[in-house]
Amino acid sequence: MQQPYNTEQFNEILLCRRSIYPYQYVKGKAIPNEIVWQILENANRAPNHKQTEPWRFSVFSGEGLKYFGQLQVDIYRKFSGENYQQDRHKKLIEYPLMSSHIIAIGMKRSAADKLPEIEEIEAVACAVQNMFLSVTAYGLGCYWTTAGITYFDEAKSYFGLESEDKLLGFLYMGYVEKPVTAISKRKPISDKVNWIDNINGTKSLD
Repeated sequence: MQQPYNTEQFNEILLCRRSIYPYQYVKGKAIPNEIVWQILENANRAPNHKQTEPWRFSVFSGEGLKYFGQLQVDIYRKFSGENYQQDRHKKLIEYPLMSSHIIAIGMKRSAADKLPEIEEIEAVACAVQNMFLSVTAYGLGCYWTTAGITYFDEAKSYFGLESEDKLLGFLYMGYVEKPVTAISKRKPISDKVNWIDNINGTKSLD
């Protein structure tokens, strides 16, 4: 039976997916908006319980990157308290300007059937993985960060979120200046799998 898709190429995309940081992007080169929209459409196809589609995205590009950077430092300066770090303050300003687009990642709670919150968060994480793989397939780079203002309740309203919702971080995107060829390190999958295929419920011998 012929496979409907090129599984070898898909497996290669999975192998090559990795975090690529803004300082590794080509400065000043913008990803076409139509590609970003397709990446968002791919995110919209993530699995989700009861079809709640809890992912919410705010996209910053062009001059919006300056707005985002200033918004971050204003919120961070105001609400970080004794956890304030000058190095982080500097990164919150500089990283956006190194990027082509930044996507704020939110989880919107369903007003109808209240699912466990963790299921909604898991659905959003699946949407982000779809974006990660799409970015890799386009030969671009991205980085999902939860640093900065991610867990500040005061930041939610700036991204269309309410108190019961979650801000889950930011996806920085850009063209990669120097292609990354090394595959990300992983321990063998066999170390993390318990495979049961008999009536006794015991692990089979190799």
